[in-house]
Amino acid sequence: MDDRPIGVFDSGFGGLTVARALIDLLPHEQLVYVGDTGRYPYGPRSAAEIRSFSQEIAHHLVADEGVKMVVVACNTAASFALAGLQARHTVPIVGVIEPGLRAAARATRNGRVGVIGTVGTIASGAYQRAAAELGLTAEVHCAACPGFVEFVERGETGSDQVHVLAERLLAPLSDVQVDTLLLGCTHYPFLARTIADVMGRDVVLVSSADETAFDVRQILEATGLGARGGAGREHRFLSSGDIGWFVEMGGRLLGPELASAEPIGLNGTSQPVEEPVASPRSN
Repeated sequence: MDDRPIGVFDSGFGGLTVARALIDLLPHEQLVYVGDTGRYPYGPRSAAEIRSFSQEIAHHLVADEGVKMVVVACNTAASFALAGLQARHTVPIVGVIEPGLRAAARATRNGRVGVIGTVGTIASGAYQRAAAELGLTAEVHCAACPGFVEFVERGETGSDQVHVLAERLLAPLSDVQVDTLLLGCTHYPFLARTIADVMGRDVVLVSSADETAFDVRQILEATGLGARGGAGREHRFLSSGDIGWFVEMGGRLLGPELASAEPIGLNGTSQPVEEPVASPRSN
């Protein structure tokens, strides 16, 4: 048995969907969550920046926090940095791309799976590569959704503006009649109601969070790294940005576990950037 914590990181708040799934499925485990809100979003950043940020955070979790596993709860970071992280560290490193794809492939009925993500994730081709490596027979249709992350980060998950934007961005996937839609960014489950309204009741939405948590449990069981039984331990949350905002927004999205947070000093000096927002379709 191993009582060391599990490290989880994301560019901001989206990875809290994965943290929620881990807390619910593995109540005896302790999490150390890093939200890189000082440099979010990762979507429009260069591959080199994303790899650098990911390596920096993973090193902190392994070397300074002493975690026994790292969960890359960010699709963009997993797209560009997962292989490098796995090569550099001896602890298990888990991403969110393959678990989500496996779940979507099980859910589809007509063999057409849609994937939405940030500009960086979709442009990387990570989902198409993963589908080929997994030997999936389903068609995988991808669409970038610039602007979605910013709506979530601002807490505007049900506004008319995000609904109009969703209609515009999701239209290509409706046109090819996907019956399953993988939310390929951990921020997107917070927009699930809007996305479901736009896609229609016949389209199944798949979040990678639960499937990733199942993968983590399987690894813990197979390697003997699971924590001992007993009362759950207090989780820790770290942010590279404004702590008050992180606690307020994160607590609303995750729940009472995120009642406080600690600052984390990261070496990168790049300033936050915004993804371009696609112009909504005129009425």
